[in-house]
Amino acid sequence: MARTSPAPNQPEPPIEKRLWKVAGLSGMASYLDAALIVSIGVNLAIYRDAYDMGVWMAGAISAIVTICIAVGSLVGGRLADVFGRRRLYNLDILCYAVGAIIITLAPDDITLLVGVLLAGLAAGADLPTSLAVVSDASPDHARGRLIAFTQVMWMLGIIVVVFVGFALSDTGMLGARLITGHLAVAALVTWHLRSRLELATGPDPEQDQVPAEQGVALKNVWTRAALVPMLATFAFYVTWGLGANTMGQFTTYLLVTVSGASQSVATGINLACLPIGLVLTLAFVRIADGPRRDRMFYVATVVQIAAFAIASLTVGAIVGFLVFYILYQLSYPFAGEANYKVWSQLTLPAETRGTTQGITYAVSRGVFAGVAFVTPALLDRSPSVLLWVITGCMALSAVAGLYIVRVLVPRSSPAATAPADVKVAQA
Repeated sequence: MARTSPAPNQPEPPIEKRLWKVAGLSGMASYLDAALIVSIGVNLAIYRDAYDMGVWMAGAISAIVTICIAVGSLVGGRLADVFGRRRLYNLDILCYAVGAIIITLAPDDITLLVGVLLAGLAAGADLPTSLAVVSDASPDHARGRLIAFTQVMWMLGIIVVVFVGFALSDTGMLGARLITGHLAVAALVTWHLRSRLELATGPDPEQDQVPAEQGVALKNVWTRAALVPMLATFAFYVTWGLGANTMGQFTTYLLVTVSGASQSVATGINLACLPIGLVLTLAFVRIADGPRRDRMFYVATVVQIAAFAIASLTVGAIVGFLVFYILYQLSYPFAGEANYKVWSQLTLPAETRGTTQGITYAVSRGVFAGVAFVTPALLDRSPSVLLWVITGCMALSAVAGLYIVRVLVPRSSPAATAPADVKVAQA
């Protein structure tokens, strides 16, 4: 049986610096994914005015970001398992940089759309590939912490873009170009550092190939060993993500249209609460390989459900929303996407990690995009009904999480943690 957590009184062995470097460069996939989505949202009104966009083009650009990330995750995860994770690891980040450059320099809305398509597909492809690279490179005792660190990078992507967007809010198109330009620079620097990263134990060309019996056959994905954890982690991620994605995209909209808050107050609440999530995500990293990871999940998932229940009961009252939002920020780092990432790497077979996690990412993001399309209409018709539905989704995510914690993680076998085609060079 694979090691899933140390004995309660046994300290975690330290993690070597070279492994943190792999985690950091792989975590840039999460940083650039979050930053791309948020930057399009922050800049959309500027693009609309600068390019004289119609409402349908503005809506298409917003929807296409999420859809492309979903498609990229599905295709990229599979390609990584078939052709080698290292090849995709370097190629997709370079494609993202090209897409970000096109967005930054776009002279019209059609060119902007091309850049969004390319960057979105590349960002999606990099997500499952980079997580698989971290997992393959990690020793058992450090896998949880290294995977969880990618979630810190995701939080940083949101915070940096929101704060820069707030600081440059009066600079118009120049500010919009600076925001997306920083994504292009970050992606190019990451590509350069990844290309120099020694992932194999030596200059072996076979390291970039996945043996046919490991990853080429799609039938490997439909075995019980892969299908059960894939369905369980998908169930957790899609139900939790429906609430998280809705609040992430529509918190300001809900505060302004339902609670009657001003735009500045609504934005200020978001800015004030984001650092709470970052600090607690760092705290999750510290416990990600120990027994407290799952103990905290039990507590946090109850608090999270209670938070959404409060929002549902007090819909329209800004004080009730503040209570909800604070409880949500305190709970989701311990019962959210970071758990999904860690559990996926602990329970999915190594040879199909890219494909299986790409599927769960892709289908979930597709669901999120569809729900986001109808959310404004639902909020206009009955905010209470929408919030109660989300509360129910959070309860379902708790059930899926309990199944993963109690059944799948203890049963994970050595095959679930064995490296596939990527190793970190020994110092």
